[in-house]
Amino acid sequence: MTHSPRSGLTAVSTALLAMSRHLEVRDVLKTIVVSARELLDAEYAALGVPDDHGGFAQFVVDGVSDEEWKAIGPLPRQHGILAAMLKEATPQRLADVRQDPRFEGWPAAHPDMSDFIGMPVADGDDILGALFLANKRCPKPEGGCGFTAADEELLGVLAQHAAIALTNARLYERSRELTIAGERARLAHELHDAVSQKLFSLRLTAQAATALVDRDPARAKEELHEVARLAAEAADELRAAVVELRPAGLDEDGLVATLRTQVKVLDRAQAARVTFAAHGVRALPAAQEEALLRVAQEALHNALRHSGAAAVDVTLARLGPGAALRVADDGHGFDPSAVRRAGRHLGLVSMRDRANGVGGTLKVVSAPGKGTTIEMEVPGG
Repeated sequence: MTHSPRSGLTAVSTALLAMSRHLEVRDVLKTIVVSARELLDAEYAALGVPDDHGGFAQFVVDGVSDEEWKAIGPLPRQHGILAAMLKEATPQRLADVRQDPRFEGWPAAHPDMSDFIGMPVADGDDILGALFLANKRCPKPEGGCGFTAADEELLGVLAQHAAIALTNARLYERSRELTIAGERARLAHELHDAVSQKLFSLRLTAQAATALVDRDPARAKEELHEVARLAAEAADELRAAVVELRPAGLDEDGLVATLRTQVKVLDRAQAARVTFAAHGVRALPAAQEEALLRVAQEALHNALRHSGAAAVDVTLARLGPGAALRVADDGHGFDPSAVRRAGRHLGLVSMRDRANGVGGTLKVVSAPGKGTTIEMEVPGG
């Protein structure tokens, strides 16, 4: 496939418009990868977002089926050519990636790749990730790379705008986190008021009991019972403050406790009733727990912001060595096929990619007027 300036510009414009439609980070990543593969007419494409521990926080692929992706196994580490791109932030265009001295092999189920092009996605000096494409669909020059200098230039333009789209998506997700932080602050104020009122009543009742001890012991005894009751209520309110306002984290609290805390916060902050139940869930590998938590958060966000639901129920249950998540609401529902045709995903692409990324499955059941149920299953470790 040879790109003329006009066809290349049209293709880039289409890709940029597609990226601008999405606000969820995972949706943006998937759109970037699909756009890059179509733009350069490659067989395979991937985008890796590095973490701080030598691996990838997110790794999105296109051109590989779900079955092939599961067979490949764990996400790659930052080594070889991937590491070089992330550290040096320079484009790479190779006739045969397997012949490069930095190549360190790949899993047995990995598809065979030859010509390769890689492009860092950077915001100034901050490397957000890297795009990788392989196997250009065209006749290859003898000993040469199918990807051309024009391809590299187009991919560079796409990468620059991808950095903007990814940064915007991250800012959007951060704004949602700040909204939750604002709700926490509001709850802190409410709990402070509630506890202060309880303690004020407790002090007045204790003073009354003291005054009655000599002249009306029976009445003083009743007042002391009231002191005990108010003290217990104050303790409950303080316990709620500690549990609900402490930032929950998977590493410290585990999946069940983290989900339960977040659901409690949402139940108090939102008009809808939000409930959580867990049944026999065992600890899972970190990647599975992270995916389950993010899908639950996305499903809750959709239900509370878009569905008009009066009730949202979250259930996490053991499923063999793995787990099953269910988020069901009684909102107005939607037609999933119509949503796909309109190019609106409501985070469904993000949720499905997260499930697939840990070898799991995602099912969406919804219809107009019938509410929505999101079901996710993941294997154990």
